Amino acid sequence: MIDRRLFLLAASLAGTQRAIAQTYPARPVRLIVPYPPGGPLDIAARALAEGLRGFATVLVENRTGAGGNIGADAVAKATPDGYTLLMGAVATHAINPAIQPKMPYDAAKDFAPITLVANVPNVLVLEAGYAARNRLHSVAAFVAHLQANPGRLQFGSGGNGSAGHLAGELFKMRTETFALHIPYRGAPPAQLALLSGEVHFMFDNLASAAPRVRDGRLVALGVTTQRRAKALPDIVPLAESGVKGLSDFDISTWFGVFAPAHVPPAVIEPLHAAVVGAMNTKAFGDVLAQLAAEPAPNSPAEFAALVAAEARKYEAIVRRANIKAD
Repeated sequence: MIDRRLFLLAASLAGTQRAIAQTYPARPVRLIVPYPPGGPLDIAARALAEGLRGFATVLVENRTGAGGNIGADAVAKATPDGYTLLMGAVATHAINPAIQPKMPYDAAKDFAPITLVANVPNVLVLEAGYAARNRLHSVAAFVAHLQANPGRLQFGSGGNGSAGHLAGELFKMRTETFALHIPYRGAPPAQLALLSGEVHFMFDNLASAAPRVRDGRLVALGVTTQRRAKALPDIVPLAESGVKGLSDFDISTWFGVFAPAHVPPAVIEPLHAAVVGAMNTKAFGDVLAQLAAEPAPNSPAEFAALVAAEARKYEAIVRRANIKAD
């Protein structure tokens, strides 16, 4: 009797999923961006919404606050029917859970990853005059300089627990050097501090740093991803610098599309196909290029594995560097 009930339940669920697949999407889809309008995630989300016009009407909604947690939590608690999605990021799914003692959602259990959208490399930069005076034109020379001046150098970032902060901490760990971290209220003030000599180096977002590298005000020593960045193709990855401890250095600011957990596969499959299709258009690629971002579509399973690996990586960095939430 129990087996028959289970069979009928399974058949009913299968029928429901087939019905969803036949009608989805039957109404507009909300894509929540957990950061303010005008930022990289917002720009990418609106370009993606435009690319999905043939699939669904996608309404981008900015739900900001708590470092991205408010918007992410809204999606985590939404009905799992595919009509509420999140443009999540490394902060919402890897950094915040590692730093913040109490999270409103479980980043591993409350979401169904759809696809990674893009990676934005960070880049190790120095003010050009400082680099010239000290002959710091390679990663090896810079590491030797840090080792010769333990505790005398300072690095800036866009805030405590930001991607630039964590990249700096990982760099210090891997090279066995020490520099004092100086957090600012966002990456632009940190870059101004670097240009004015308040700090000696920083791991800046590539989109922000590239113009200053091209005009000669900053010197870029290496990008933080395993591959060269299209925005600065002449700059080698830190992993290729030949410096001991950096051969597997890999940190980027990534973002991707998530749905609430328990969304039926009958929704995930067409949604994934539509999002990847939109990402593969020239128009979307042009928008990402303006952000110095590089498209990186993958499968839901691959994205889930990436998120899990990133969570472990940042948890280890935070624990070893003893980073606390502000």
